[in-house]
Amino acid sequence: MLPCLQRLRRVGPGRVARWLAARRLAASLWIACPAIAIAAPAFEQNYQQSIQPILQEFCYDCHGDGMSKGQMALDSMRNHEERTARKDLWWAVLRNTRAGLMPPHGKPRPSREQLRILEEWILADVFALNPRAPDPGRVTIRRLNRAEYRNTVRDLLGVDFKVDQEFPADDTGHGFDNIGEVLTLSPMQVEKYLAAARSIVEQAVPTTSRVAPEVRIAGARFQLTPAPTNAAKAPPGKAPEGLALSYYTNAVARAKLPLEHTGRYHVKVDVTANEKFVDGQFDLNRCRLRFKVDGVEWFSREFTREAGRAFHFDFDRDLEAGERDVEFAIEPTGPAEKQVRSLTLRLDAVVAQGPDDPKFWVKPKGYEKHFPREIPYAASKRRSYAREIIARFAARAFRRQADPESLDRLVAMAENFYSHQGKTFEFGVSQAMVATLASPHFLFREETPAPLKSGERHPDVDERSLASRLSYFLWSTMPDDELIRLADQGRLRARLGEQVQRMIADARFGEWVRNFAGQWLQTRDVESVPIDFRAVMTREIAPDPEVEQARKRFRELREKPAEQLTASEKADFEKARQVFFKSFGRFNRYDLTGDLRRAMRLETEKCVEYVVREDRSLLELLDSDYTFLNERLAEHYGIPNVKGEEMRRVSLGTNSPRGGVLTQGSVLVVTANPTRTSPVKRGLFILENIFGLPPPPPPPNIPALEDSVKKSGERQPSLRETLAVHREKPLCASCHNRMDPLGLAFENFNALGRWRDAEFQQPLDPTGRLITGERFADASELKRVLVRDRRDDFYRCLAEKALTYALGRGLDYYDTDAVDRIVERLRQSDGRASGLLRGVIESAAFQKMRAPQPATRRLASTPSSRNASTPHSP
Repeated sequence: MLPCLQRLRRVGPGRVARWLAARRLAASLWIACPAIAIAAPAFEQNYQQSIQPILQEFCYDCHGDGMSKGQMALDSMRNHEERTARKDLWWAVLRNTRAGLMPPHGKPRPSREQLRILEEWILADVFALNPRAPDPGRVTIRRLNRAEYRNTVRDLLGVDFKVDQEFPADDTGHGFDNIGEVLTLSPMQVEKYLAAARSIVEQAVPTTSRVAPEVRIAGARFQLTPAPTNAAKAPPGKAPEGLALSYYTNAVARAKLPLEHTGRYHVKVDVTANEKFVDGQFDLNRCRLRFKVDGVEWFSREFTREAGRAFHFDFDRDLEAGERDVEFAIEPTGPAEKQVRSLTLRLDAVVAQGPDDPKFWVKPKGYEKHFPREIPYAASKRRSYAREIIARFAARAFRRQADPESLDRLVAMAENFYSHQGKTFEFGVSQAMVATLASPHFLFREETPAPLKSGERHPDVDERSLASRLSYFLWSTMPDDELIRLADQGRLRARLGEQVQRMIADARFGEWVRNFAGQWLQTRDVESVPIDFRAVMTREIAPDPEVEQARKRFRELREKPAEQLTASEKADFEKARQVFFKSFGRFNRYDLTGDLRRAMRLETEKCVEYVVREDRSLLELLDSDYTFLNERLAEHYGIPNVKGEEMRRVSLGTNSPRGGVLTQGSVLVVTANPTRTSPVKRGLFILENIFGLPPPPPPPNIPALEDSVKKSGERQPSLRETLAVHREKPLCASCHNRMDPLGLAFENFNALGRWRDAEFQQPLDPTGRLITGERFADASELKRVLVRDRRDDFYRCLAEKALTYALGRGLDYYDTDAVDRIVERLRQSDGRASGLLRGVIESAAFQKMRAPQPATRRLASTPSSRNASTPHSP
């Protein structure tokens, strides 16, 4: 009989030795028997003696002996081969038993030793995981998503390309938008990428060696008279985009345009007409804008509501050298109507190009960056120079040296263009750069293996691929010069620790915060999720009798045809309408304005960034005594003594219900419905993003929650009462018993993220109990329960999320070992953020790739011929 394999949770010499000994014994028995494989009976005997008794005692009540709750019958698999073919099922068993979800609370539970035996049987016998040679999993080739494309183009050519305007939104998978299997490439996207490449190169790469000089005056440099009293300010960290001129006030904006030479100039004026929707009403105001140079009016135009439209005006004029006086004057021209919409004209820029006399021309901006030497005249030397420029550019764009065939084609393309009459050398090279940016080698992240080392099953990724994985994981952009230099020297892997520290300290690490944390916690959505602040606050603020009477009267009279209304009724209708619409204003201070939503997003980002950069415990993301606020957000939360627009760390009082991401406005808003809170959404959010154990999708045709229960007399039933009725349905109970208590704990925070004590004048009840049995009185106590009792669930969830984001693919059973190592690292470091990032980066899944299979084997490995017991075959 083959003895039960000895397995340990942690990977160490003992576990490795026992695993190898057991495998050697299995191999020897296999070889010793000439006709019949003994390994399978040995595995079967081990299952019957060690595992089946555990399943019979604790699992078969629901998942065996004719029961198949959740369509899972653990006794339906008759032998070892059938059990190993259902790795997905045993993966679910492993996850649920580790989380304490199975057996359910109140049922007899296995001992710690029995759980260890079951867990190690799944890892070694079913998954066949080798802790000495862990499977790095499949490599999914990934297209650059929009954020990665924008950042890569910025770092490669210095162009801030507007991907949100030019490209369709990326699909998401497993919660992230960098997952290879969903980043497909349609014919429409191919055309967009080609158009983008042309636009980017046109902005960045000069196509001639000399151009007319250019002088630019940004709108923000204009001096406004009279000075604005409440001018809109740029978001923190951003320079002002222009100067805003109100439609409603006479004003003049002046600046000096310095010209070095007298001559013919081409002058461009850019303005944008903006508007902000207020109180659901339209603004019919108008204004006239006049543009003058040296007191001479060049144009005059009337503006009305333009819906954010940009305007461009071009002029060709003779101008004298010296400082020219440039002036914009704005004059209200509409009737003196109430301002119900904020209408402004933004001065973006005035640009003067000239003189047009070539003797004054200069080298274009950035010319030496792309063409560092004089262009030779000899054809062979020009070709050689073109090859040098293109090879250098392609190596950076492709994140590795271009292969000779690709480089030959690019150089031939450049030569073909610049050889045409009237075309410049620079133009030819620029077209090769366009082709480079449209190439799959740029658009996709290609990776290659290093030579396989003796005794290893899976090769490392080569150092250039490692540099690319590292930079796109932490920065969402291409590797910088230092990463490339170390990779080319073969020293990056040896100096990984110091490079990770350097990258976290770099400003570009903010991309990891925005793109990983922003999608894990869904805070990227807070600036766009629809919330009706009036409907939300109506549930909490007692109705105004006068407004309710006006509303009732308004609706009564609105049903009658206008011609049938008496004079008295018309007066009543107008009065009711005014009172009704005036009532909207009492809720305006609760509006989730753009500035407030931005502050909510920044609060979460600043907290995550602070924890990671300072290498603090990740448990502070669940519960902490601080947060990051500015005056506007602090006022929204009811926290005093915070002044100014800058986000800063604020200590919370000992009795504050805030602290941790679950009580931050960003999370509370994105997990709400447009008109009310949603305990279901909030509970689901916690299950998915804190525990990492989402419930299955709901069955079809589920009625709206409000339809579950009717009003009791005049009283509106609370959400807790409504959900209790909903859970009475057997089809709904299993999932809602897990979700609802979590979401109801946060009912004191409304859909705007504000604190409240009651809804519809009824006190709120945040008490509850987790499905695993832990009780809590409110959100604060729930957070403490999560930190104290469920931290391993949080570590595992965060490890899985970070690994998914880093690898660009969903995880599978063979990733269990990598996740376990990261979790153990977090345990040992008391949850330090470095344990998470270093654990992901140093994992085999990140460092290695599956060994390529010989072509003959790949052709022979059809689905019908693959052995289900060899899960590691690509």
